[in-house]
Amino acid sequence: MPPTSPTKTSTRRLSEVARHVVIPKGEIATSAWPKVEARILEFGDRFDEWQVGAARLMLGKRANGEYAATVGGITLSIPRQVAKTYMISRVLFALCTIYPDYTALWTAHRTRTTTKTFNSIRGFAMRANVSKYVASIRAANGEQEIRFTNGSMIMFGAREQGFGRGFDEVDAEVFDEAQILTEKALEDMVAATNQSRHPHGALLFFMGTPPRPTDPGEAFRARRIEALSGESEDAVYIECSADPDADPDDREQWAKANPSFPHRTPLRSMLRLRKNLPSDDSWLREALGIWDDDRGTRPINVVQWRALGVNVKPEGKSVFGVAFSADGMNMSLGAATVTDPVHVELLQVEASGDGLGKVADFFCELDDDGNPRWKRSRVVISGQAGAHVLRQLLRERRVPDRRIVLVNTPQYLAACALFEDAVKAGDVTHLRTGQEALDECVAAVEKDKRGGWTVPDGDETPIESVSLALWGARTGRKLRDPSMKRKAVIT
Repeated sequence: MPPTSPTKTSTRRLSEVARHVVIPKGEIATSAWPKVEARILEFGDRFDEWQVGAARLMLGKRANGEYAATVGGITLSIPRQVAKTYMISRVLFALCTIYPDYTALWTAHRTRTTTKTFNSIRGFAMRANVSKYVASIRAANGEQEIRFTNGSMIMFGAREQGFGRGFDEVDAEVFDEAQILTEKALEDMVAATNQSRHPHGALLFFMGTPPRPTDPGEAFRARRIEALSGESEDAVYIECSADPDADPDDREQWAKANPSFPHRTPLRSMLRLRKNLPSDDSWLREALGIWDDDRGTRPINVVQWRALGVNVKPEGKSVFGVAFSADGMNMSLGAATVTDPVHVELLQVEASGDGLGKVADFFCELDDDGNPRWKRSRVVISGQAGAHVLRQLLRERRVPDRRIVLVNTPQYLAACALFEDAVKAGDVTHLRTGQEALDECVAAVEKDKRGGWTVPDGDETPIESVSLALWGARTGRKLRDPSMKRKAVIT
């Protein structure tokens, strides 16, 4: 969304409009912004004051001349209608025209979004003050690109079509719709910047709105968690959003979330967006930039969960939990180390047909003292689809019944509640790395009407398994197995 005139700009600074601004640690000596700003002014555009602050930060350089965010990248969690595309496209055009042979990729999840963005940027490229730098524009679907007279180029493509794999010597990548960005897609594309020859280093831009629970937004969410937890050292994170408890129709909150409203984004545009988004939840995420975690609508706050991560598993006796999905297709094996606080870990995620024998064998493997794991532990199992089959496999391996606990529904729900309470109280730990399946499950999990775990269109067994293990570890030495009508005892 271009400025309506070179003089009509907002004077609010970045610190006044953004809820979160996280900058790279250490000294930022200079910025490429003055040179980029001069070129943008030549194009006939002018940034608002907050955009100036954002661009200066994004292009900040260390004393050695490298971008301060060349390693960790730049993440923008900003609502719709806030001119993200306008801001980043102008910066990218300036870089392409200033530096010869500069290569940039612009990718969105959907072809429709990519095409819409390309058409908007193509219109900008045809301006009189810009077109003198442009050699050619290719508009064929799947091969959309803008080439510049100095050998630079911007290529556009959709991740759903596999765009981005196989490129090398890329100097900048823009991940639009970053709330729909899988780790796999990220791995495929980021490698393209490893061979960048740009003297200041490559730049990665991640921009989007807060993901829905069903979005594959683990990469975007992880970047936010790292930034807000203080663990980020070489990245820029900027978030604009309304208050977590905002009234969806409070126009003061609209202005708080959207620094372009109302001077660039008119009221009619916001009203049109309000009418066309399907629900208040969608409006709060996409128009007001509010993350579900901040609204308190998610059972577990992923920022809080991340803060409970540790680098080393503590030593101690373990209790194991096995959860089967309702349809019997998936199963997970979790463990809880009986320490204070209890430490949980996801050990296996399997299709149940393949995993049953593996879990049974695992429980019978020898520990460091040469004894079977079951000798000083027990396994807590939930899920009618596979629980009885697993118990039979364990019996065939001569595991005593007192080491096997099949929980009933009240016990399963108690395990879910106990895990949720432990996270909120900071009374549980987990490994900071190597637990991607559990981390993704925690980020997406919801509570069903009974109070049990559910992941819409996903697999809840990872969090169920560690919840069962935690419950088993907290229950103590004696635990009644309702299916056996007696007590299982750890000795």
